[in-house]
Amino acid sequence: MNYTNVLGIDVGGSGVKGAIVNTKKGEMLTDRFRIPTPKIASPESISTVINEIVKHYNWSGPIGAGFPGVVQNGVIRTAANVDNSWINTDIDSLLSKATNCPVNVVNDADAAGLAEMKFGAGMGNKGLVLLITVGTGLGTVMFSGGKLVPNLEMGHIILKGDDAEKYASDAARKNDELSWEIWASRFNEYLKRLEDLTWPDLIIIGGGVSKKTELFQGLLKSRAKLIPAQFMNNAGIVGAAYAARYKYKLSQK
Repeated sequence: MNYTNVLGIDVGGSGVKGAIVNTKKGEMLTDRFRIPTPKIASPESISTVINEIVKHYNWSGPIGAGFPGVVQNGVIRTAANVDNSWINTDIDSLLSKATNCPVNVVNDADAAGLAEMKFGAGMGNKGLVLLITVGTGLGTVMFSGGKLVPNLEMGHIILKGDDAEKYASDAARKNDELSWEIWASRFNEYLKRLEDLTWPDLIIIGGGVSKKTELFQGLLKSRAKLIPAQFMNNAGIVGAAYAARYKYKLSQK
């Protein structure tokens, strides 16, 4: 089987996105195809959407997917911004059966981090790198010496008495009708908490807001160098595809 080209899929709270990726170069070979996330984002409804993406590309090879929750050995342990019925679901088996393709699923922020560290803004950095995906929720991923620390769910630390993502995500900005200045002041509180806990050398901002960096980057404050993600909102697709290629190549050795 050819593991160079992989269908990458990013499951998000507002949309499920996919593209075919050259995983040696970190390049998307097709335009991104997006379907809105079903209102009830259950295993059945998300599986149907992912199968629609597979059919859109007439795809029959390996698939890598990023999922908004903790993924341990192919099993979902938490579910953020999707239905709680996902918890304890063997997602690799479920999606492999639904698509008739081998599927490897990782945490969505981990996927974005892999793309940025392998091909993008963090490439070659051996320090402590923290990537934050800012969209419907807050995803966090950490690399130390180039090695991934998986399933780092620091979007759910308590800030202002609740999950940080309910206070400082892009969805919170939209829901509370905040200006970029006010949202940035909230996000700075979140950044300070993360920096006090982890002391990163580099912070990369990804997710949906990375397409609008010019509106807020000058408003953010951090001790560490802070830069936008190179892949912007496509990092999850590229990283999920790369993670699948890595897994399947290893399994053949």
